[in-house]
Amino acid sequence: MRSLSWSEPARRTLRLAQHALTMCGVLALGYCLAVFLDAEFYQAGKARDFARELHLKKAGTSTASSSTAPFVVPELGDVVGRLDIARIGLSVMVVEGVEAGDLKRAAGHVPWTALPGKPGNVGIAGHRDTFFRPLRSIELNDTITVSTLQGAYRYRVVSTKVVRPNDIQVLYPTGHDTLTLVTCFPFDYLGSAPKRFIVRAERLPGV
Repeated sequence: MRSLSWSEPARRTLRLAQHALTMCGVLALGYCLAVFLDAEFYQAGKARDFARELHLKKAGTSTASSSTAPFVVPELGDVVGRLDIARIGLSVMVVEGVEAGDLKRAAGHVPWTALPGKPGNVGIAGHRDTFFRPLRSIELNDTITVSTLQGAYRYRVVSTKVVRPNDIQVLYPTGHDTLTLVTCFPFDYLGSAPKRFIVRAERLPGV
């Protein structure tokens, strides 16, 4: 039986295809690393700025963020505060807005929902494969803290559920002060996830 052999042009084409695929893989990994590092540097820088502002406020030397200063509605891209869930190791800076550029670098406050510290339903969104990935381990009664320059507000988790992407009523105003966290679901889904994971928390009295 005659053995099969590759012609020289076929072998050359195969080598070129292998090199092309390798280069695509290297470029994809490089892009992912660049996005990751950009988010990490952004978070670190904004966290330092936020901590400095808090320190100045507590020391009574910051007139811009003093308790007598009027409340300023943040513009898109501005830092709103920091969200912490100590039990699951989640700590992330929150910016105003939920566009793709916002959620690459931070969690995003849904603009038409209440702001932290204000009456109503505070909506915050984040990517399931980056900042909000720890939400897969959230449990009832976990404490969520949202810190702003106006104060720190604590919430207790009262429910979790999975909804369709167009079920935006979870962000509608409620009869009491609540916090709603939104991320894609399932957490391990490859590609654009088909559902949304919702964490609902109620503000603790006195804070």
